[in-house]
Amino acid sequence: MQRNLFNIVFLTIFLTLGITKTYPQDLPPKSNPIPAKNQVDSTKIELTDLTKVIDSTKKDSLKPKKSFLDGKIKRKAVDYEKLDQKKKLITLYNQAEVYYQDIELKSGIIVIDYQKDEVYAGRIKDSTGKYSQRPVFKQGANVVEPDSIRFNFKTKKALVWNSRSQQGEMNIKAAITKKENDSVYFMKGARFTTSKDIDNPEYYFQTNRVKLVPGKKVVVGLTNMVIADVPTPIALPFAFFPMTDKARSGLIMPTYNDSNTRGFSLQNGGYYFALSDNYDLAILGDYYTNGSYGIRFESSYAKRYKFLGNINVRFENLIQSERGYPDYSRANNYNIQWTHSKDGKSNPNSRFSASVNLGSSKFFRQSLNQVNVGSTLNNTLSSSISYSKTFNSVPQVNLSLTATHSQNTNTEQINMTLPTLQMSVDRIFPFAPKDGIKKGFFKNINLQYNLRGENRIATTDSLFFKSEMFRDAKLGFQHSIPLSTNFKVFKYFSASTSVNYNEVWYFKTIQKEYQATTNQVIDKEVAGFDAFRTYSFSAGLGTTIYGTFNFGEKKKIQAIRHVMRPNVSYSYTPSFEKYYDTYDPDGSGTMRKDYTRFEGGIFGAPGKNMSNNVGFSLSNTFEAKVTEKDSTKTEPKKVMLLNNLNFSTSYDITADSLRWAPMRVSGGTQLFKQKMNVNFAATLDPYAINNSGQRINTWNIDNGGSLFRMTSANMTLNYSFSSMDGKESNKKNEQGKRNGGREDDLFGTNTDLSDRRQSQFDQDDDEEKPVSEFFKYELPWDMTLAYSITYSNARREQEITGNSVMISMNTDLTPKWKIGVSTGYDFVQKGVTFTQFRFERDLLSWRMDFNWVPFGDNAYWGFFIGIKSGVLSDIKWDRRSLPDRTLR
Repeated sequence: MQRNLFNIVFLTIFLTLGITKTYPQDLPPKSNPIPAKNQVDSTKIELTDLTKVIDSTKKDSLKPKKSFLDGKIKRKAVDYEKLDQKKKLITLYNQAEVYYQDIELKSGIIVIDYQKDEVYAGRIKDSTGKYSQRPVFKQGANVVEPDSIRFNFKTKKALVWNSRSQQGEMNIKAAITKKENDSVYFMKGARFTTSKDIDNPEYYFQTNRVKLVPGKKVVVGLTNMVIADVPTPIALPFAFFPMTDKARSGLIMPTYNDSNTRGFSLQNGGYYFALSDNYDLAILGDYYTNGSYGIRFESSYAKRYKFLGNINVRFENLIQSERGYPDYSRANNYNIQWTHSKDGKSNPNSRFSASVNLGSSKFFRQSLNQVNVGSTLNNTLSSSISYSKTFNSVPQVNLSLTATHSQNTNTEQINMTLPTLQMSVDRIFPFAPKDGIKKGFFKNINLQYNLRGENRIATTDSLFFKSEMFRDAKLGFQHSIPLSTNFKVFKYFSASTSVNYNEVWYFKTIQKEYQATTNQVIDKEVAGFDAFRTYSFSAGLGTTIYGTFNFGEKKKIQAIRHVMRPNVSYSYTPSFEKYYDTYDPDGSGTMRKDYTRFEGGIFGAPGKNMSNNVGFSLSNTFEAKVTEKDSTKTEPKKVMLLNNLNFSTSYDITADSLRWAPMRVSGGTQLFKQKMNVNFAATLDPYAINNSGQRINTWNIDNGGSLFRMTSANMTLNYSFSSMDGKESNKKNEQGKRNGGREDDLFGTNTDLSDRRQSQFDQDDDEEKPVSEFFKYELPWDMTLAYSITYSNARREQEITGNSVMISMNTDLTPKWKIGVSTGYDFVQKGVTFTQFRFERDLLSWRMDFNWVPFGDNAYWGFFIGIKSGVLSDIKWDRRSLPDRTLR
């Protein structure tokens, strides 16, 4: 606002240069002009003036008057430009325009009174008698649109009638604006609103007295909130608003709520710290009358062309019932989330990223302030922090350090690597020429060096970051040098061979000992460096076979193309029995040699038995050529029938029995213009099983069965489609994905209870959609469908162990009403899965929504109505009922 008024001042100064005209019937009444001191009639000339001798050496004691303008003025008008020497007026009429430096003024009429040092701009009447062509003043990006302007460029005072301006997200309209000087403005009859239509807003704040100090503050008197031109009881006796282009620190108003188990509460209240342009901090808290509380720290940071990220830390002390009652319980939960990404252009050879989501396993199930209901259904939390660097040497060396975390929220098991070290040296071709093609067996021989070191920790939620957690850590290093080559055989076959050398270092091993007191064998931990070395050989031979079945160019299906990729592989690993030690299993003195001191190591242990396997695999793709329905197209359309259909099995040469491994069959395709993904898999076992469910060395077909026995099978189907085909959704469930859940809304949409201004649906709040006639209006909709079925027959149970369908639908009943639902059904458990209903009403500057989970452990409802704009985000009504959970 202050910049706009400042622009008006400059505008009128430039207009006084002789660029405006005005019609009296539209201009505001003129005030008495300020009399000019020692005014001289320039048209009167005395005789003494003509005969006076001028001394050229004498300097004039009067300083020459500084030119008013520092640049050229451009002006134009459609009807006419009129110069009145008698009244000292310059008038521009109809679509009058004035340009001076970076200032632009457009109006129906512009009048400059260069005798009184005043300038006027106003509207004119059109052919129907209505006023049109409101003045538009623009300087840079600031725009003011009043009904009329009056300005004195000597006193710097100005009057503006019905000024319209924008300050950030706030639109301001004042009946009269008076500029006292460069730093003080007074307004009368002002409206403040975030509505885009300043003349007919759906709501506004009305005040009669406003004092504005540009760039510093706004002070207002009695202010009343008006909705649909109806005054409301919401009023403030006075208000003070600091004005700045930068973020400001301030209070965050809490939301009142209540719970059946924890009483009344204030949620999401706190303080926002605008620490700098690169980072900030928000401290939020919740408090319940039964003593439960929660606190959260949220910070975002960014540096242009360098990095960006955010950190969320949440802690909750949950109390249920009252102390002394049998159902009394207490739990402390926490959650830490951190995301960081580095701009790759800042340093291409060095990269750092972080994606952290760790904490209590029960946090999302018991949280007082649930961020995403779908996260309660998630069973896994994972984190990764990595740093990598590339050394541009010859050969190139890549180095990375990674810390990972994986947590099962059901079993409360936590697996971490703190850290993982990886280093690799780029491939070296010792027999290849420096220039030219690497062709043939010898020229393609290459070797590589890889190093991997891990400090692996396996613990539980209760022992997290306690001494026991670090005591049981396992440390190890693995060195590997693969030597490989590839070449052609008989022109059409591709062959590859490789020899792999591995060396593993451990710093803890075990020693089995028999204890007579307990009559059992125990594993005694032995600290110290130890290592083992293994090697293996592998080879592979494969080719590609193309087959085409032509049906004729006039057929609807002209041809089907079948591509087969058979592959035969061989692997050999010798026995490393030398690493196996003897022990007495029962105290009888009879020694056994069936364990190695490297058992339980993070990189495994050397194998005692020789491995000699032949593997077989066959992959297939099917594609069809279909005649186009569009007769103008000359080429047929290609349609993928099966993206892949794979068969794989292996044969153990050294095994005494059960040499053939079960055959694995998998495949997938896309249907309905690639909108439906279908994937399936099955395991086929050629051997029969006995009454105990164990595999026996008898073919299943010889045991009265079929050629193969299907032990398991599964199929998944995903289908996403909408009325806006070809356009991707512009909003994803990012917070839900960050919490470890799904990116789509099959498990409900993200509900950020600390900021309910964002839409639950995919459309952005600022996105405008054209509204046509009601009977022509197309209702946009989208639907996501997921189906999964699992069959199990490992022990002749022949049952469907999983069979469920999930569906999510969203649509617009009207251009401003949106509804959505996420639900599903489990056919095995015979019950409805997680269900959520969503309703939303777009109220232009406001938003109203209702979110309801009708049943289940996460049953709740929430209602919100509030202003979308961030500057007035505290003007809202937020009411919800959180799930009644039992703490365990």
